[in-house]
Amino acid sequence: MNSSMINAMVSMGGLQQKLDLLADNIANVNTVGYKRKEASFEDLLTNAKRQPEAFNQPGRLSPMNFNQGWGARMTSIQPDLAQGSLQETGSAGDIAIEGNALFEVIVNEEGTRAYTRGGAFQLTIAANGDTILATEDGYPVVANLPGGGEGSIKIPNGYSLRVNPDGSVQGVKATGETIQLGSMKLVQAARPAALTAVADNLYAVAEGLNLQDVLRPVDDAAAEGIALRQGFLEQSNVNLSDEMTELINVQRAYQLAARALSSSDTMMGLSNNLRG
Repeated sequence: MNSSMINAMVSMGGLQQKLDLLADNIANVNTVGYKRKEASFEDLLTNAKRQPEAFNQPGRLSPMNFNQGWGARMTSIQPDLAQGSLQETGSAGDIAIEGNALFEVIVNEEGTRAYTRGGAFQLTIAANGDTILATEDGYPVVANLPGGGEGSIKIPNGYSLRVNPDGSVQGVKATGETIQLGSMKLVQAARPAALTAVADNLYAVAEGLNLQDVLRPVDDAAAEGIALRQGFLEQSNVNLSDEMTELINVQRAYQLAARALSSSDTMMGLSNNLRG
């Protein structure tokens, strides 16, 4: 009875985590660039046991050996980077990615990097007075600069922003004159499971992992089937009907585990009240 209670309690803990994950997916069904989360489960230690020889009676058909499990637990959560649908907005700051890639942004003064699929960018004024391309939360978007190196995309006065499908960024005057501002820095997730979701629809690489093992730079977007679409936003890839179906399945599994726990508790109470 103790083993059945432990089995049920462990499974309920994992199912509660899955419920929280599904709730997060459903809450972000309309979040631009959001990628649904997927959970992986594994069985805990399983013991192989044998019943006493006294149970080996003539006519017995069931085997003497049996496996005793200890429930299942959630082992990892990773983003599903499948493409979401594109919605046209007409705004020059809105940029969507077609293909497997992520934008890179700077999240603090120390230069810490984070990654996102949400391309709802805007022109904002930096501390030094430059007009730069940044996220809605003010995080500068990283670009490969024309003179070499990386930095923010700076748009001079009198110029508007143009982002080409290959990722190159230009400043355009009303007269049609253009200048090169660099190219959007894109990275590709080699190990999506190593990306950790953080605030503001961003991903970060967990501490202790080698960045080059998790992400690699996209050198030629067109050759890798990646394109940027200015004036578009990628919508969430959450399918509400699929999430609701999974939610019902998890709820029923949780109810079954709770019932098993209640039955084990009742059986233990009955055995404690037995009189010789």
